Amino acid sequence: MLPIRCRALIFCCLLLCAVPAWADQRSDPREQALADALDLWREGRFEQLYDSLSHRSGMTRERFAQTMRDAARRPACCFTKLRDFRLIEERKTTAKVFARVGMEGNYGSSDGSQSREFTLDHEENRWKPRLSEIRALSGQTKNKRN
Repeated sequence: MLPIRCRALIFCCLLLCAVPAWADQRSDPREQALADALDLWREGRFEQLYDSLSHRSGMTRERFAQTMRDAARRPACCFTKLRDFRLIEERKTTAKVFARVGMEGNYGSSDGSQSREFTLDHEENRWKPRLSEIRALSGQTKNKRN
């Protein structure tokens, strides 16, 4: 049996070394905003994803969540989730960026990724991707009436 100090030291080391999967830290706040949105989407936390997006008028939180649940695509995990990020243009309240987003599910490209430009808006002291661009990534671009 290990002495209590040794067990406590092992426990502390394990606790400090354990990094949660969502702790994807990026140096650029615009890249971090996009990475966080992709994480929320992948984890199925659609209500929180909705709150993290800009230009949400015309779609309720509930309808957005259902639309995203029905999507055939979702972001890939880990290092394939967001690559080749670069800032194209920045203004006071908007930024245009380029990124390659790894996708899983029914998707046409051979490697399951999509390279595209995104517009982020600076609202409430943080950067937010636009709802329409997240929907476009999911393949859910048309409004469906129930």
